[in-house]
Amino acid sequence: MRADFKVFLDACVLANFGVADLLLRLTERPRQFLPAWSEEILAEVFRTQTQRLGWPEELATSFGRELRTHFPEAMVAGYGHLAEGLDVNPKDRHVLAAAIHARAEVVLTFNLRDFPRAVLKPWGIKALHPQDYLLTMYEMDDLQVVSRIGTIAAERKRDQEDVLIQLGKSVPLFASRVLDDLGLG
Repeated sequence: MRADFKVFLDACVLANFGVADLLLRLTERPRQFLPAWSEEILAEVFRTQTQRLGWPEELATSFGRELRTHFPEAMVAGYGHLAEGLDVNPKDRHVLAAAIHARAEVVLTFNLRDFPRAVLKPWGIKALHPQDYLLTMYEMDDLQVVSRIGTIAAERKRDQEDVLIQLGKSVPLFASRVLDDLGLG
């Protein structure tokens, strides 16, 4: 294992299949981090996939089942008592409470404004945008990140450039940096 710190993935990150796929592959050995989430997060992912992204229910159900099967250690439970009194938007209290309970060092979210630094600081937690986190992972071990992108490309029968262009819709600075470094930009 390369890293043993926990990173809590918000529903908006897990619902973004391309970003989630790359992040979860970075949890394979040698790991760059340990993922964490809750049943509430997975329920929110399911709702987002089916109601906003138009996924068929069977596909969204399968996605959740795969996360539960392949990442049983990621599931956080027993955090409800922590949610009361947290000074974040009521809809996000469960996220922060679960991250606190998991002893996560980072909450990955596209919604940084929902997790003010001053509220997270006493808990030793930082909120990061997935793009910033991926850039950090890339700077730590560019070969591993590029290898995982290559695996994704091979499984999808596409080239790395196509995978990075697709990722660029959600994490443009990361995709651009990798494309440039590979001489594809």
